[in-house]
Amino acid sequence: MAPTPKMQHDDAWYEAQYNNRARVPGFAAIVEGWRTRSQQARDTQPCVLDVPYGSGPGMTLDIFPAARAGAPVLVFIHGGYWRSLDKADHSFVAPAFAQAGATVVVPNYALCPAVSIADITMQMVQAVAWTARHIHAHHGDARRIVVAGHSAGGHLAAMMLACRWRDVDARLPAALVPRALSISGLFDLHPLRRAASLQADLRLTPAQARRVSPACLPAPRGRRLVAVVGALESEEFIRQNGLLTAAWGQRAVPVCETIPQRHHFDILHDLAEPGTRLHGLARELLELPPA
Repeated sequence: MAPTPKMQHDDAWYEAQYNNRARVPGFAAIVEGWRTRSQQARDTQPCVLDVPYGSGPGMTLDIFPAARAGAPVLVFIHGGYWRSLDKADHSFVAPAFAQAGATVVVPNYALCPAVSIADITMQMVQAVAWTARHIHAHHGDARRIVVAGHSAGGHLAAMMLACRWRDVDARLPAALVPRALSISGLFDLHPLRRAASLQADLRLTPAQARRVSPACLPAPRGRRLVAVVGALESEEFIRQNGLLTAAWGQRAVPVCETIPQRHHFDILHDLAEPGTRLHGLARELLELPPA
């Protein structure tokens, strides 16, 4: 378990480190490209859209089923600092995995400041539990669930790995999520309180930050996380990527890598692109053959 870090810099430094939109001036065009590619994916790929997994706002998910039953399941959680973006912006992640033989689930969640990060975490718990109970109807095998996420979604993927699933529902397997992939994830949320543009919406207290920081939670036994970050990302994101190796150990985090020539946004392109290192890591977790 990692201790709460000492804040050695001023607020302006943390703002510069964590404000990815300011660090990547072309981010708006990149996100618009995601939306265009995602619409194409929904138009061309078999899918079931806006399936409720709960009764609260934003609690729906999209499913891109594999062609054959018994498929591994990739649950992909989108980023946006828990306060922006939508599952519909990320459908482009699904086709390559569905075509390779996986069923892909892309959940939505309510956004800060209307809800807290703890609320969002519990929504994702509900989404994954729903997936375990119902994914067989979409050719998925509930025993082979891998959760992946980008940025805030990478944080949520780690939280799903650490979840005590039997406390959620005694009928669920203790290791419901045995493997997870975090892409540019955040594992200690304390520094985000110092970034004014984020804290305005996240409204984290020290106690809340500790409660929802994976690096402050016990290492999950018998489960493993793959953590990757772009080489062009900020010092803090690169530091964050290594936190769980230090906190949980190499058994729980056997892969902690930096992807060359990728920043916070275009690293996600590699996940959807067969032949890249990141896509290959995801296929390994899903136990799919190499591209």
